[in-house]
Amino acid sequence: MPAKLITKSQTVAADIAALLRARNSALWIVTREEARAEGFLIEAAAAAGYITRTWDVASGACEIDGTEANLGLDPSELKDPGTMLGAIKDRAQNGKERCVWIMRDLPVWFEGMPGAATQRGLRNLARLLPGIPRESAQAVIILTPKGDVPAELADHATVVEWPMPDRNEIASILDTAVSAIADPEKREAAAPNGAREAAIDAAVGLTGEEAASCYAKSLVQFKKIDPVAVVQEKKRVIARERVLEWIDPLPGGLDAVGGLDVLKGWLVSRKLAYSAAARAYGLPMPKGALIGGIPGTGKSLTAKAIATAWEVPLLRLDMGALKSKFVGESEQNLRKVYKVIEAIGRCVVWIDEIEKALQGATSGSADGGVSSDALGSLLSWMQDRKSEAFVIATANDVESLPAELLRKGRFDEVWWVDLPNASERTEIVKASLKYNGRKPVGDYAAVVDATEGFTGSEIAALVPEAMFAAFADGQREIIEQDLLTVAKSVVPLSKTAAARIEKLRAWAKGKARPATTPETEGARKKMVRALDM
Repeated sequence: MPAKLITKSQTVAADIAALLRARNSALWIVTREEARAEGFLIEAAAAAGYITRTWDVASGACEIDGTEANLGLDPSELKDPGTMLGAIKDRAQNGKERCVWIMRDLPVWFEGMPGAATQRGLRNLARLLPGIPRESAQAVIILTPKGDVPAELADHATVVEWPMPDRNEIASILDTAVSAIADPEKREAAAPNGAREAAIDAAVGLTGEEAASCYAKSLVQFKKIDPVAVVQEKKRVIARERVLEWIDPLPGGLDAVGGLDVLKGWLVSRKLAYSAAARAYGLPMPKGALIGGIPGTGKSLTAKAIATAWEVPLLRLDMGALKSKFVGESEQNLRKVYKVIEAIGRCVVWIDEIEKALQGATSGSADGGVSSDALGSLLSWMQDRKSEAFVIATANDVESLPAELLRKGRFDEVWWVDLPNASERTEIVKASLKYNGRKPVGDYAAVVDATEGFTGSEIAALVPEAMFAAFADGQREIIEQDLLTVAKSVVPLSKTAAARIEKLRAWAKGKARPATTPETEGARKKMVRALDM
């Protein structure tokens, strides 16, 4: 039999057990999942030789089965946190059994002047407990969704952020949901091998309760586990956190992006790293790519297409929107973003126009160092992160990007997207016609020549403009002449910003990899002749 895989929660629980054995008397556990975390904490306490009891403001002191704990005091009195902390102190000093107290509602009693007594009570208790004989050792575990430890308790409480369920734990939740089906045949059909892996991937990033609820709902509605239904729950989670934007996928995926053959081929190869075979092989997870280039050349479109091609969520990170005038709040927002991304698991994170978000980080600004802090935070996260998120950053003003952002280890590759060549312009026209539901116009050679120097967005915009003309002319299909007429009215960016484009091209030499196979003049003539045939 294969060895049972250890989950992140089991690893943290083992660390908690070690802390309890080392006589750490106050642990501050940050989690929104009380029930799930408590299950692991009870096991950790048992492993360290403690029994476990719980406390909350509604029930007071309870045994782990929910019944009232007999501590020799009126149960109603024990609903007061100060009285409860006093009872723990008495039990420690009077040689009672070793006990871990999981306290659920304690942080709300630390607020304001009325909370000073409770805070002092816990602080005194934390100072006392390490010196109590081992046979009557007591420890307090504070369970809370907030990681803000009062300064008065910072030196006494060990803070532990409880992890979201990982793939192994999600797999166990899925198996539990499916095992509840009585009929063996229906149980087998509910989550066949391929669907099982997809359902696990879809649920990574949800809490244990959310994943279990999604699986149960899917079984009731569809008689099977539907990964699409689970992804919809993920979308709700992103909206709730309000630090990232869920972007709908681009229909057609990479096929909807004209040209960029080298970049697209590289992205297809990187998708293989997310397969089960790649995980077994030990293939490292791709970190991401930075795509720089001339505005309107398909950088943002490519970011949207990746998520479609890889069948993963696309999350847009607007770093500028996370900045705050309040000291420390911008950094807190970024930490929240990173935590959500880590929890979501496999996804594409799109940072659009990253140079604007980091403006002032290297040249100096009057934002009190917020931009510099954001750059440092981003660099550290990109270097050290272990998640399956693929970060795709796009930039127009590549010259202003800090050098430390471009080095290997932050991104797998830095790409340069230039104005489309002849073959790419052909692909862009075809893709735009297909996207707008139009038929091919036949010979593209004249359109290719007429759009030399156009950006991809300028070429793609020809089709809807031509549709207006064709609709006004008897609602007919567009023809090549419509595209040529519209093209004549366009003043391309290559003319209005020629000097700027040359500077960008000079920067790209030796710093970025071309996203397109260089096209020789001979190849261009050969392609045009083929189109004329």
